[in-house]
Amino acid sequence: MDLSKVKLVVTDMDGTLLNSNHEVSDRFFELYKGLKEKGILFVAASGRQYNSIVDKLEPIKNEIIIVAENGGFAMQNDIEIVSTPMSNNSKREILNLLDDVSNVHPVLCSKNNAFLSNASPEFVNKLKEYYTEYTLLDELKNHEGEIIKIAIYHFESSEKHIYPYVKHLEGDLKVKVSGENWVDISSPNANKGYTIDMIQKKYNISQAETMVFGDFNNDLEMLALADFSFAMENAHPNVKKAANYSTSNNDDFGVERILEKLLNA
Repeated sequence: MDLSKVKLVVTDMDGTLLNSNHEVSDRFFELYKGLKEKGILFVAASGRQYNSIVDKLEPIKNEIIIVAENGGFAMQNDIEIVSTPMSNNSKREILNLLDDVSNVHPVLCSKNNAFLSNASPEFVNKLKEYYTEYTLLDELKNHEGEIIKIAIYHFESSEKHIYPYVKHLEGDLKVKVSGENWVDISSPNANKGYTIDMIQKKYNISQAETMVFGDFNNDLEMLALADFSFAMENAHPNVKKAANYSTSNNDDFGVERILEKLLNA
């Protein structure tokens, strides 16, 4: 594995760069200095809200590219580089569909805010980890502003209790089991792969010069764009099947271990 030509590093956040306590390690920030010195571009690509990613990577936020909402929104140096909103018709269709699904918590995700209604305190506490900016509404169907994504939460399992009810939307929309408890629905081009492809073209970086880390199904499109694609040990089986390489889990510095090898290369 010759890592000497890598020019672009992209990592997911939850389950990948972040440990189980949702923390970025001091070890990573030290390694990032080495990436910067070598002129390697770094991208954080997450289903999280933009503001939430910024909070996690505050010391380097002005030096990196931040891809939020599964690729539906991206910023670099406070300049918007991607925004892929969902149509109002799709928003209404999904919310109507969810009326018939029990124990789910939909969230309307805009560029810098999230909207939810009738939320239990328990869910709001969960949401705060991923969305630092949010607004409670009496009725989501009355929301008329632009949104990038609808995120849907189930306390037990998104794959079992949400995905079967929305999977028929695939094709017209991007439907992703993005975590153990989340399903994300967005426009077809609002995915991490679409945005990473744009970044590669902008900087003239090839797949052979790209390294990507991921753990869940919302990472599949961007993993396909890197010769050096890594699945975390804790990754979904689909991700392990798709990735060319593997690394240890997110509580065992899986990303950092590979970055050390990259810098040594």
